Amino acid sequence: MQPAYDSQATTDLLEESLVLWRGSSGNLPPLGRRYSKAEQLERETWFDECLDSIRAASFQVPEIEAERIAVRERISSSLAEIAVSAIDLHDPYVESLLRDGFPSIGADLARCARSVDSGVSMADIFQASRNAWTACGLQLLLGRTMELTPAIFAYSMLYPYSDNYLDQTGVPVEEKLEFSARFGTRLAGSALQPKNELETAVWQFIETIESQYQRAWHPKVYASLLGIHQAQEQSMFQLRSHALLYDAKDGFDVAALSFAKGGSSVLADAYLAAGALTESEIRFAFEWGVLLQLGDDLQDLQQDLDRGSLTLITQEAGRQPLDALTNRILNFADVVMARLDNLATCRDQVKELLKRSSRWLLVRAAAQAGKFYTGKYLSELETYSPVRFGFLNARQEQFIRQQAWFATLFEALLLPEETNSLMEEPGFTAS
Repeated sequence: MQPAYDSQATTDLLEESLVLWRGSSGNLPPLGRRYSKAEQLERETWFDECLDSIRAASFQVPEIEAERIAVRERISSSLAEIAVSAIDLHDPYVESLLRDGFPSIGADLARCARSVDSGVSMADIFQASRNAWTACGLQLLLGRTMELTPAIFAYSMLYPYSDNYLDQTGVPVEEKLEFSARFGTRLAGSALQPKNELETAVWQFIETIESQYQRAWHPKVYASLLGIHQAQEQSMFQLRSHALLYDAKDGFDVAALSFAKGGSSVLADAYLAAGALTESEIRFAFEWGVLLQLGDDLQDLQQDLDRGSLTLITQEAGRQPLDALTNRILNFADVVMARLDNLATCRDQVKELLKRSSRWLLVRAAAQAGKFYTGKYLSELETYSPVRFGFLNARQEQFIRQQAWFATLFEALLLPEETNSLMEEPGFTAS
């Protein structure tokens, strides 16, 4: 018999996170080093020089593989330099992670994804890579070697297949619920025959996870997967078009829905990264997931408003400035990041990388949503940014305009024809 999903354990984690959130101050916390206008202008010039170097290196992709490798290395080095400068953490180990570690994870995932499904889009690959980077980052936090394992790959690929399907506004909610019910039954260990292409792909990814973690020996891995599945089901009602179908007797708590989804997702990542977790690791993983969800919701503010998604951010956007709400997220982040001190297996450099990058991502997201803030608040927040917000937004818009070119470049440089060794693991079957 398969172990049941321990809903009480997740409920306790969720309640603790909600208490922590409700107690978060609305005042701006200290955010580290401040930058003068002169320093920002100097860094902007340097950043543009790095970007120009990347463009020059990638202007024409070499046909010879050895030369392509050299181009990849130059681009990765330039991107790593930009990243460490953005968070002001110039450490050889951190630079190595940003230059070689995380980029190689993304490239490995892309190769594996194309081997499994030759038609998977670059957008889906990028989305899956974000989750893989989180899971592989957790490997470092938990004292493991950072590598793309079969289970991490499979779980990361579930997002483009299942999560995006459940988020589609054009699919009737009844069809989503039917798929979700069957998905949950398969996650619980039942042998269901797939009824369509979507289920065939999703079932295959579950089999890949099962090939690495046998159910009888790793029951909490599958309990965590059922936890994110349940949270994903409930989060469907964050779309206004679906919220009307929500059972009124259960109430409708946007914070609880968002926190459950984010926390359960990263908790599943942690179990897939390590197989087993301590209480401190469980708490940190769940709360970090909540923080990442808040950051994503802030970053996706305009997109969520356009599609009618209910989040803590969209509830306040346009009604009042997001100054105090963003301060609460920053204060919440400080408490969550302090939990890293309880993870004895993690290098201090990795802890500092996570702390600074989490803070920077929130500042950057606020910069992109500037029209929802007061000018005074943005001016204050901008002093903690190594570049001016106007520069940051202009380069972001430039990237969006050129993203098709970047996708083509990624395929040409990072997807060589050879099959990644991960594909030789049990559970992988190319379509």
